Amino acid sequence: MHAHIFRASLRREWQLLCRRPWDIAMISWVPLLSVALIWWIFSAGIPTRLPIGVWNADHSALSRQLVRFLDAAPGLQVVAQYDDELQVEHAMRAGKVYGVVEIPREFARDVKRGHAAQVTLLHNAQFSSHSGIIQRDVRTAVGTLSAGIEIAARNKRGEPVRAAKLAAEPIRTSLANLFNPSLDYLQFLGMALIPALLHIFAMTAGAWSVGAELRDATIGDWRNASMQGQAGTSFFAALLGKLCVPFLSLSLVGVSGLLAVIIAGGMHPAGSLVFTLLALLAMLALSIALGAAVAAATRSLRTALSVTGIVTAPAFAFSGAAFPLSAMPAGARLWADSLPFTHYLRVQVEQLQMGAPLRYSLPVLVWMPVVALALLALAARALTRAAQQPDSWGAR
Repeated sequence: MHAHIFRASLRREWQLLCRRPWDIAMISWVPLLSVALIWWIFSAGIPTRLPIGVWNADHSALSRQLVRFLDAAPGLQVVAQYDDELQVEHAMRAGKVYGVVEIPREFARDVKRGHAAQVTLLHNAQFSSHSGIIQRDVRTAVGTLSAGIEIAARNKRGEPVRAAKLAAEPIRTSLANLFNPSLDYLQFLGMALIPALLHIFAMTAGAWSVGAELRDATIGDWRNASMQGQAGTSFFAALLGKLCVPFLSLSLVGVSGLLAVIIAGGMHPAGSLVFTLLALLAMLALSIALGAAVAAATRSLRTALSVTGIVTAPAFAFSGAAFPLSAMPAGARLWADSLPFTHYLRVQVEQLQMGAPLRYSLPVLVWMPVVALALLALAARALTRAAQQPDSWGAR
């Protein structure tokens, strides 16, 4: 009985999608194109050769050596040199460069006299990623030049080179990058944006599939085609059949897209790739079920799509990938913990990058399918009531 309803609803949904090319595009080639676009944007992995300028007021051999050091840094490219503050301000405001290094007058003279010489970095902190890379490489270039000067000076005073090196840097910091040591943006940002986009497509698909039946007042046709108009029959099996097509299509896009990005990016998952893919399927199922439940409960496609935007659009911002969850206010953390994408992304990071034991990620793979089934049951109950009230059909 239920299998027959499932197959009839699945067949009807497929026929509807075949007559609506844009509907099927939103669960097939449009998400796939979005995944490909994200991979293309982050395919370089590590940002390099960010344009900076130099305001060299000293024009000495030492200042020119510093400029060469800056240009040799992997993250920097000296694209212009300026002569006054107005040129620097115009270049920064026009966005021609992300930062300007100011080398003051008497730079070389102060260094030769043993006085402290100061180099100033003016950078646009609005672009936090650019700013961080520029600060790191400028600090490295200046530190390298400074250490070289100190070692040379000590060596001239008769100190052995080894002793001079130790004296120039008596305390060293050892940085051990445990996860994503290359700081690859494709790994921590691109790989997070792909499921975030699929989360949006999935919840939209669930809301649209159910909401369109109510908007077009075709819920009676759906009931008759799936259940032969049997009064009192639950919509649960029919709902599963209807949502099966977008789930399978988006799952295929998600799994193939994620695998393609991992292979093309030369990434080597530290944990279980299979577990991560299962968690992705669970998140997609939950997202579709959530969209369907909202549409069935509100009986309005417009409201369902609005709720979809409220839930999915800021999901990435609240996931902790861009801004740390621990630094958010209590209300923001509560909202982040209520979003399925936050929990999926944690599993993805734990398995693909950190190699965490499966027991840390297992709860997500348990409760997501349970919540998805509960939402489908609630949606089926709401649709059963809506089918008995034709006056509520046709709402936008």
